[in-house]
Amino acid sequence: RGGRPAGAETRCVAAVTAVVGPPAAMLQLRDSVEGSGEAALMVPAAEADVPFTPPGDLPSSSSLPPRQTLRPLSVRNPTRGGRLKEYFVFRPGTIEQAVNEIRAVVMPTEDGEVQSVWLLTEIDHWNNEKERLVLITDWSLLICKYDFISLQCQQVTRISLNAVDTISIGEFEFPPKSLNKREGIGIRIQWDKQSRASFINRWNPWSSNVPYATFTEHPMADADEKIASLCQLENFKTQLIQAVKKAHKECPLPGRANGVLVLERPLLIETYLGLMSFINNEAKLGYSMTRGKIGF
Repeated sequence: RGGRPAGAETRCVAAVTAVVGPPAAMLQLRDSVEGSGEAALMVPAAEADVPFTPPGDLPSSSSLPPRQTLRPLSVRNPTRGGRLKEYFVFRPGTIEQAVNEIRAVVMPTEDGEVQSVWLLTEIDHWNNEKERLVLITDWSLLICKYDFISLQCQQVTRISLNAVDTISIGEFEFPPKSLNKREGIGIRIQWDKQSRASFINRWNPWSSNVPYATFTEHPMADADEKIASLCQLENFKTQLIQAVKKAHKECPLPGRANGVLVLERPLLIETYLGLMSFINNEAKLGYSMTRGKIGF
């Protein structure tokens, strides 16, 4: 202040106020007369609460989280009820449509009336499993290869009941050195007094000229109450024996000893390495199933 008159300080502050503008929009210089005489910067309260972000500190687009696309989850149910949906035959209305189409194949003059329909697994002479619809009529046994995906009957094998001579029930049996065995009980139906196929047909995995047919229960026989009655092997055996005995009595074959022999004995399947049947049975290739994006 060095000897400057008090009036000069007042005129200086007034001049600064007139040039800069109103006190609310400027930085005021307060000359403390009663205090220590230090100068202070005053910022309006409304502007003090607004944070200031320098342009260089703004978040870049690369640091933002990437856009995510939600996809539906593929949930697999390992229970028998969940696996049931993988078989096309158990879908609503499928078995009914298949039976109606196969009934059209039945010849009344040769087969008679349909007595019962069964959903079983056929096991061929190389231990391959195949899903089959089996019909017992008055005089015939119809083994139907049905595609439950395209809903088409692909093949029907007709066996005259009066030609059936032996029905065997028992556990499956394999040679001692066989590498691919199965457990369980099956039923074998033999005809034309032949117990074994020829050597050529026995070692041909695609041969259909085999004088017997072997069946066991469908792998999902007890999973669906509505179709469980069609898969019971014991009931199938009972009705088949009755139908065969009736056919032998009403339509005997001339020049042949009629009658059926019912045996309880092991069912021999002569496979040793069994690599082809192992792949077929493990992958369920003999069944109409969903396999990811492919069903066959």
